[in-house]
Amino acid sequence: MKFKSFILLAGLTGLIVAAGYWLGGRDGVVIAVIFSAVMNFGTYWFSDKIVLAMYRAKPLSEKESPLSHRIVARIAEKMGIPKPRIYIVNLPVPNAFATGRDKNHAVVAVTPAILQLLNEKELEGVLAHELGHIQNRDILISSVAATLAGAISYLAQFAYFAMIFGGGRGRDGNGGNPFGALAMLILTPIIATLLHLAISRSREYLADETGAKILGDSDGLASALQKLHSASRTRPLIGQPKHEATAHMFIVNPFKSSLLTQLFSTHPPMEERVKRLRGLTPHLSETHGSSPRRRR
Repeated sequence: MKFKSFILLAGLTGLIVAAGYWLGGRDGVVIAVIFSAVMNFGTYWFSDKIVLAMYRAKPLSEKESPLSHRIVARIAEKMGIPKPRIYIVNLPVPNAFATGRDKNHAVVAVTPAILQLLNEKELEGVLAHELGHIQNRDILISSVAATLAGAISYLAQFAYFAMIFGGGRGRDGNGGNPFGALAMLILTPIIATLLHLAISRSREYLADETGAKILGDSDGLASALQKLHSASRTRPLIGQPKHEATAHMFIVNPFKSSLLTQLFSTHPPMEERVKRLRGLTPHLSETHGSSPRRRR
């Protein structure tokens, strides 16, 4: 999964370079790289603050949810990372996400509904998944992928207006190839989006696997995913576009799905996620032993 994500990110970077070269030759490449670097810098430093403010998240104290704090502290210790801050997001759906630029500035956010819906084993599986994102640096990788995809879309729009006001000139100033321009304007953003979605899906699979392995149990997360998926289908959020843009952050897409969003989903099919987790069970039993785990 890590190698696949690297290849996909390389593909997005290649699209940035190609788009910049098409627009302005070597100078265009430099401009495109600088543009994407600036966007990535902003995303890296401020994405967590933006998302938490967007959802009006508030710190969840240990007094309010001692179980959540106990589980997160235990998993963080197993992973060898600092304990993330825990926030509560007042949404009427059961869900969770992780954010923050690195493991030292990480946040795990949960909704009141998920604390009510899941039992301890299931909640532990969900929180292990979210801390898996932190350990695997998925937040940074996903942010970079989303920013690169967005930069490519902006470059395509720039190319569109350049063609209108520049009389359809290409980078050579001699009219260019109209078919090449059409491919640049239409296909490049689509390819960028598909690469971004592929990265997001691969990181979800990896976080599922990381969480299950650190706990030595995959059944809790598999059961939790089935409950969360059912709840999201029964009572989905009707979000604004700015909120739906954050769908990839949640462990399960909480927003109302359409045929288009299903085709361009940031999450893998739920059936496949559960199937993979169930397939890990025999391996985890061999690795961690078959003795039952002590539960409260």
